[in-house]
Amino acid sequence: MKTRFAEIDIARFIAILMMITFHILFDLNSFEIYDINVETGFLWWFARVIAGSFIFIAGISLTISYSRSRVFRRFLLRGIKIFCWGLAITLVTWLVMRESYIIFGILHFIGIAIILGFFFVRFRLINLGLGAALIVAGVFLMRTSFGFPWLLPLGLMPHDFKTADYIPLLPWFGIFLIGICAGNTFYPGGERNFNPWPSAVQVTRPLAFLGRNSLLIYLVHQPLIIGILFAANYSVMRGYLPF
Repeated sequence: MKTRFAEIDIARFIAILMMITFHILFDLNSFEIYDINVETGFLWWFARVIAGSFIFIAGISLTISYSRSRVFRRFLLRGIKIFCWGLAITLVTWLVMRESYIIFGILHFIGIAIILGFFFVRFRLINLGLGAALIVAGVFLMRTSFGFPWLLPLGLMPHDFKTADYIPLLPWFGIFLIGICAGNTFYPGGERNFNPWPSAVQVTRPLAFLGRNSLLIYLVHQPLIIGILFAANYSVMRGYLPF
């Protein structure tokens, strides 16, 4: 049986909790239930910390998976599967949101990153330097826009581009590479080389279950949140709830 590292699953759980919190606030604003500024300030940064957390953890996880199987086909199929889930999100959001539907969101990114990451997973410090360079390049690209959409996944945004979720390769693949560097540093050969505070991990181990099922939670949490918010808002308007 393959060993799972509880601290990684717990880190995913924390990222999931932050994601759900942000999406509740995002949906409250999007459906005009409550006016919340999610496009600037703290919540804008909060959303990017969440995305960066998932991507960094995915980079670490790739190194552990690589230590157990170095067959490219396995990573290719895994990446294609996640990318296809991203395409499903594109279709659903196009049907529901139209003007700001998700073209290249976090699932699209992670699917591609897993495939590309296979060719970088053997390196450590090289990934640290290259990752930092890609982040700088991506931050530079965020300040401008282009007259064509063809390189949107790379980070070249077209004019007047609007979307609910956009995670291009630049700068985010840089964070993924730094995650690979961290994985090769702290989990060389797929083995933990540090003490993760066993007592703390043992206490929080039940939370790791959610971390192990992060993809499923990502796919179902938004419909659940939207359904609950609409039901609650309807009940308030009808006077069924005393708010």
